[in-house]
Amino acid sequence: MRSLLGTLALAALTALGAVDAAAGTVDDIRQRGVLRCGIRVDAPGFAFTDDKGVARGFDVEFCHALAAAVLGDPAKIETQPLLVRDAIVQLRNGAVDVLTHGLTWNYSRDNGGGVTFVGVWFYDGQGFMVRRSSGITSATQLNGASICIIEGSSGELTIGDYFRAHNMQYQVVVFADVAESRRAYDEGRCDAWSSDKGNLAARGLALRKREDHVILPEMIMRDPLGPVVRKDDAQWFDIVRWTRYALIEAEDLGITQANIEDMRRSSGNPEVQRLLGVTDELGAKNNLSKDWAYNTIKAVGNYGEIYDRYLGPSTKLDLDRGPNRLWKDGGLLYAPPFR
Repeated sequence: MRSLLGTLALAALTALGAVDAAAGTVDDIRQRGVLRCGIRVDAPGFAFTDDKGVARGFDVEFCHALAAAVLGDPAKIETQPLLVRDAIVQLRNGAVDVLTHGLTWNYSRDNGGGVTFVGVWFYDGQGFMVRRSSGITSATQLNGASICIIEGSSGELTIGDYFRAHNMQYQVVVFADVAESRRAYDEGRCDAWSSDKGNLAARGLALRKREDHVILPEMIMRDPLGPVVRKDDAQWFDIVRWTRYALIEAEDLGITQANIEDMRRSSGNPEVQRLLGVTDELGAKNNLSKDWAYNTIKAVGNYGEIYDRYLGPSTKLDLDRGPNRLWKDGGLLYAPPFR
């Protein structure tokens, strides 16, 4: 009898655990009615507040894309600017549902910390900015330099590896966030400033005389930047991953905000039909509507449109897409088949 009761109790606990496991991030978002998104602090082009107090940027658009996929409304997001040192802790604690933060995907962050990287949203690399007046044209000339960097970044280890490999001396000066490290560099407290090159270009716009500074050509470490989620929710991981793929696939298929209605109505391409929910209700596999990808692309455009809107040639940053081009244009971006 005791054995039977024990078995029944174990079965009940197992069933309860299954229910709890099923009630994950997507259910929380729907019950709350809003997606909570951790973003960078004041990074022009990537995540910034416009003159109306609205969060915008390349990273923020991915938050809108996810809200469109899950809630059917891209406006239903709450953004929370987070310092690098705090971002993963806030995600683990449930303060945000996803980080579109510009964190570098590396082994240590992706293993043992309770979070996981979904994929690469922006391919970048660590570099240095120096004053033109220094006459320095290469990172190999930085022997003995003091270097401003932010606390909690992976860049400090990278700098150490680079300088040891080149038998050079250096001094790292650590600050709480990118704004502080930029100000310290601007005030002459460091000889060089190090971060991802995208960050240097974006934050460098706030230097007192940007034209007096130059980003050195070397990329001392690859920095794949992408969204991060908690490790214990496979369904949410899949939704974030395939929303990213949907935006890339849309560009590959030539689907834009301007033509999406026509493509949905008249395209004979089976891949377009599946992606836009005309056939094969792929969304059901992740408890999404059949038109989840259509909602996403209609809300923010394809990957290339988002890039051009915030980082492209018509913006102050004017960042060359480089590896962020599609595979067929010489870049690294492609999506698995939607089928």
